[in-house]
Amino acid sequence: MRIGELAEATGTTTKTLRFYEASGLLPPPTRTPAGYRDYGDDATARLDFIRRGRAAGLTLAQIRDILTVRDTGHAPCGHVRQLLAEQLDAIDAQLAELHALRATVAQLHDSAAIAEPDTCPPERVCRYL
Repeated sequence: MRIGELAEATGTTTKTLRFYEASGLLPPPTRTPAGYRDYGDDATARLDFIRRGRAAGLTLAQIRDILTVRDTGHAPCGHVRQLLAEQLDAIDAQLAELHALRATVAQLHDSAAIAEPDTCPPERVCRYL
């Protein structure tokens, strides 16, 4: 299928497909005699994998590494498991930071419950922050 057909079939854009090709995520397709890209059905499966990897929060570099392992004929399961463990750790750290931020903002919000703008010195900008 041509690039526009693949883009439509996978819900992506031709620009993204060209970027993926240039980045090594999508192997260069064969070309028609007229020079058009001619993708096989394997491109659809590969793009679906890329989409699932991005949905899991993996970077394109991480996804490229996984694809490289698969392209050398090996199953990347162990590598994927390690990346997912790292992703879980990063998410847990972000959640902890968000909980701490929420506590800080809630405390500031509570202290600003009774606003007294006339008593706020100009050099402090705002006493609640």
